[in-house]
Amino acid sequence: MAGRRHFQLVALWIALLVPAVRGQLLVQGHATAQDLATGKILVARRHMADPNFAQTVILLVQHDEKGTVGLIVNRPTKIPLSRLAKEFEGVKGRSEPLYLGGPMERSGVMALVRSHTKPEDAKAVFADVYMISVKETLEKAIAAATSSRLHLYLGYAGWDAGQLEWELGMDAWDVLPPNSGMVFDPHPETLWNRLVERENLQNAATPSRCSARQPG
Repeated sequence: MAGRRHFQLVALWIALLVPAVRGQLLVQGHATAQDLATGKILVARRHMADPNFAQTVILLVQHDEKGTVGLIVNRPTKIPLSRLAKEFEGVKGRSEPLYLGGPMERSGVMALVRSHTKPEDAKAVFADVYMISVKETLEKAIAAATSSRLHLYLGYAGWDAGQLEWELGMDAWDVLPPNSGMVFDPHPETLWNRLVERENLQNAATPSRCSARQPG
């Protein structure tokens, strides 16, 4: 009887301990609203069901009380810069790919550039990374910067105030510190997989139908 009672107590202790430990691990690996800021990098979790954001890596270029704007940095298209020759000077003959920055306003063009000095009319994102949305400034950057220091994006990702925080609560994203090497990674098509493995992100959670919402 004593042995049976001991086994029952051990089983009860395990039953109580395992959920507590599991809960602690989830809390430790769970991104919160305090982690969000301009320059931070979002990494979609494996269970992200929204095709617009599945396996994406996103640089937040704006985050304030009005909402959040980001650019997907790991979706190069097969469209070369030269396709913008009618809209922009200096892109004729350029074969570098345009990037799909997000599902919103894909007819618009934005750019990220690495520069030791702040380009005129550019918005500082973090360190030496700047965002450009003014056509004249973009043309100057195209003429001066190499492909490894300048990426052009069609469209962007956008969240209303509080929306991205809600998605964090649904465990849709991991949040990483600013990193220019990730933003201008030479092999963006494999960036998401490498980040998941290298950063040991909590992407092996129980699958769920998580879908990032876009403003209506």
